[in-house]
Amino acid sequence: MFSADFLRPGRIVALAAAAVSVVALGVLSTSAIDTSCDPGPCPPVPVTGDGDVVSDRFWFLHRDLGPQGSITVRLTSMTGTITYPPPDHDEIVPGLVPWAKTGIIVKDGLRPGSRYAALMMTGEHGVRFQHGYRHDVAGRPGGVSAGNPRWLRLTRSGDTVTGAESADGVRWHDVGSAELDGLPDTVQVGLFATSPHGLTLKEVALGGRIGQGRFTQAVGVFDGVTVEGAGDAWTSEPVGEMNVTDWEKHHNPAGAVRADGVVTISGTGDIGPLAEDPDPGAGAALTGLVVALIIILVVAARYGRAAPFEPRRAATVGAAALVTGLLSVGTVLAVTGEPAGVRVVAGLGVALGLCAVLAYGLGSLLRYGWALALLLVVVPYTVTAVPLLPDPLAQWLLRVTPAAGFAVKQTGVEYPQVLAHYAPSAGYFPLPWWAGLAVLAGWAGLIAVAAGRRAWAHRPVSRAV
Repeated sequence: MFSADFLRPGRIVALAAAAVSVVALGVLSTSAIDTSCDPGPCPPVPVTGDGDVVSDRFWFLHRDLGPQGSITVRLTSMTGTITYPPPDHDEIVPGLVPWAKTGIIVKDGLRPGSRYAALMMTGEHGVRFQHGYRHDVAGRPGGVSAGNPRWLRLTRSGDTVTGAESADGVRWHDVGSAELDGLPDTVQVGLFATSPHGLTLKEVALGGRIGQGRFTQAVGVFDGVTVEGAGDAWTSEPVGEMNVTDWEKHHNPAGAVRADGVVTISGTGDIGPLAEDPDPGAGAALTGLVVALIIILVVAARYGRAAPFEPRRAATVGAAALVTGLLSVGTVLAVTGEPAGVRVVAGLGVALGLCAVLAYGLGSLLRYGWALALLLVVVPYTVTAVPLLPDPLAQWLLRVTPAAGFAVKQTGVEYPQVLAHYAPSAGYFPLPWWAGLAVLAGWAGLIAVAAGRRAWAHRPVSRAV
């Protein structure tokens, strides 16, 4: 049963203003993001057959491969270039970023985002077998040189692609195998090179850090290239856009060079589960959430001062905030076209509802309960959303304060094979969504129990005459 005394005109107007702030600020924030490319149109974003946005950009020397076949190569060198790294950011130096990649790949055509399986040497993580953009299997660690070459082999048998490595070209060890269901009879097989942006974390404000990307390039040198079950003609071209930076234009363009049985291939980009240039997405669309949160907390806490705590009143406050969240978040994500699942919309509605119950309880307990509600929820939510505090402190706040509940809006996933700034200011919460909601629910429950006991202790006692 709900309490009708909460739904007075002033409170309804305040809740409506909260909803409007989410929609209006979300639309303004997303429309202000400049997605133009110069010169010409932006290249298409790689999307898998399942609709996931991924990275898929590399230089590819390839030929046709039938339903049965293999490619075997010997990698004798892997070098690279890193532009303007720390500490001085004033020179271009030789080197490889940890997840630079060069090796061999089987791919379902040249469309960015199409299926693949690859066996590669990486900058710092040894040999890896990767497929499906998310799957990563470790092979033998270490590097490569003319005195310590690596033999790599990919074998296709129908929809199954198996990667094997060898230290001498005689004794082989299987690294991994992938089932790429529904592969066509003819796919592309060949050599590739790619290198993701280097990552520098620059300290700002009170110890917060922001990520800065740097152009990098990887170069692999191969010989002993043997292909079975394939056509004769090699084609050299990029998957995705390449040779657009000044370094590539004027110094070392990406590409493949074949001479006397030796193939040298260079490239930049990445093949992995996260987009190279992440879209702010739902995070930008929900800029107005903090304004709505302030309004809801103040309204709920002031109601707690005006009406003694009762479970039915708490349920009414929570339900009103939940509906406000569902309508506003659902509307802004639909209007801005930002993809987000039911979990994000429903989860944020539940989080706002729990925050309202928390504030209602604090208002019943304390004269300035609204201020404490803002301190517990809005302050940690705000200071961790921007690179203000050191990452460990921001993560701690989002583990122990009620703001942990807003982990429900996280849609990104942390991948060990992708070097990125996995911090709250970049949209990564330290707890999974369900654990964050549990922390918020725990806070709301404890405060509600305390407010209920206080209300019970101060209830009027009738006396028999």
